[in-house]
Amino acid sequence: MNPASPAPVVLVTGAARRLGREIALALAASGWRVAVHYRGSKEDATKTVADCAELAGAAASFCCELEDEAAVRDLLPQVVQHFDQVDAVVNNASTFEHDSAASFSFAALEKHMRSNTGAAIILAQALHAHVLARQASGAVTEPAGRFAVINLLDQKLWNPNPDFFSYTLSKAALEAANTLLAIALAPQVRVVGVAPGLTLTSHLLSDEKFQALHKLSPLGRSSSAADVVATVKFALENASITGTTLLVDGGQHLLKFERDFSLM
Repeated sequence: MNPASPAPVVLVTGAARRLGREIALALAASGWRVAVHYRGSKEDATKTVADCAELAGAAASFCCELEDEAAVRDLLPQVVQHFDQVDAVVNNASTFEHDSAASFSFAALEKHMRSNTGAAIILAQALHAHVLARQASGAVTEPAGRFAVINLLDQKLWNPNPDFFSYTLSKAALEAANTLLAIALAPQVRVVGVAPGLTLTSHLLSDEKFQALHKLSPLGRSSSAADVVATVKFALENASITGTTLLVDGGQHLLKFERDFSLM
């Protein structure tokens, strides 16, 4: 990248809290200006923006309901209007609601597909259109491979169980979209999946249960937030990776689990 160029801009969805916040902070520490997407966690998003700005000099928050197609289509243009450019998108936000083969409904599937799959595809589409416009105006002179979309997936796609049925289908569709988008958006935009294992605890798990489940892998540990963040950074920085998924799970996908971690 030209040293005189402004710092690159990354849109991180679901960046107000948890793993999204860790990704945002790490990228800010690496010099990225971060667009912090949130849905309802405005106070947390404000804190993440302040922390990112302290690290990188600039950050901003953007509220968007990812189930709303019109709102998603307007999200990246809002980021461009604020920063004048976008160089990458990290699709981290996910709807994660329980259903099963027995309780499955069109409504549950649609909710997960809209927010987890459709929104990620639209943001990739929008980044590609933005890069094409910058190329046409002569604003982009950097070598190929600079622009990227990173999709957060799940090791359970390689180690399936029927829990969280619609969520799993939506992530499987997004994994397939990695390949399709990598072909369709080349050479302007790379598309890479990152699939963590059990990384952070939740209200569904006690601390003791989380620690026990985290150890269930060939390496004796699953992914930490730092592991996932490092992989996202690697995928953004390596200009030759596209159309594939990096599993970051301590090998959990090599074992067979009959239930989702949160229900074990």
